[in-house]
Amino acid sequence: MKKFISLTIIGLLFAACGSDDSGPTEPANEAPTVPALKLPVDNKLCVDNTVSFQWDLSTDSNQDAITYQIQVAKENTFAQIAKSSEVTTNTTSIALEKNTAYYWRVKATDSKGLASTYSATFKLYTSGDAVVNHLPFSPELIQPTINSVLNTTTAILKWNATDVDATDVLTYDVYFGTTNPPTAKVAENTSSTSFDVTLSTSKEYFWKVVVKDNKGGETIGQIWKFKTN
Repeated sequence: MKKFISLTIIGLLFAACGSDDSGPTEPANEAPTVPALKLPVDNKLCVDNTVSFQWDLSTDSNQDAITYQIQVAKENTFAQIAKSSEVTTNTTSIALEKNTAYYWRVKATDSKGLASTYSATFKLYTSGDAVVNHLPFSPELIQPTINSVLNTTTAILKWNATDVDATDVLTYDVYFGTTNPPTAKVAENTSSTSFDVTLSTSKEYFWKVVVKDNKGGETIGQIWKFKTN
């Protein structure tokens, strides 16, 4: 009996004095902050087609090393990337085609593979040899947002467009309908950046905008869509 009590006491002492191997819990990994674009400024006409890009450094709460991916495309959806590069600094130079509109954005990724969302998208235009006119930038959607569902019988289509040639006057052709791509031109050479449409229930609508300047330049926008209940 005494032997059993002694063994029990020794076992309790070992249990009480045993070390905790769990150690401190590491903080959960968090993505770096989203880079803020700096240069070239938005809507910039770049004289040299070798463009120097710059953005603000991201921060990482876990103090992880950060790399940056810059994407450059000829359309604002980035469906086809013209140039892409990964760097550890907040600046890089990229050779682009002359006399071309480009869109660029940057995201930050930490050493554990966790990435921020992409930055805002900036636009630029590379100058060409003896270029007289630059094409307008592709129109940008304001409303209705892509794939939204509307509970109404009317809607206002809204968009925006810019041109590096500040003196150019922009006009728009609007295509709208239930076919993809839309073929019905519902507005032509309008200077307004909005258009009212009548809708039917339970339909999917497609629309696009063609932006034109007063020097013969023309840029066809992407196809946008929404539905009605």
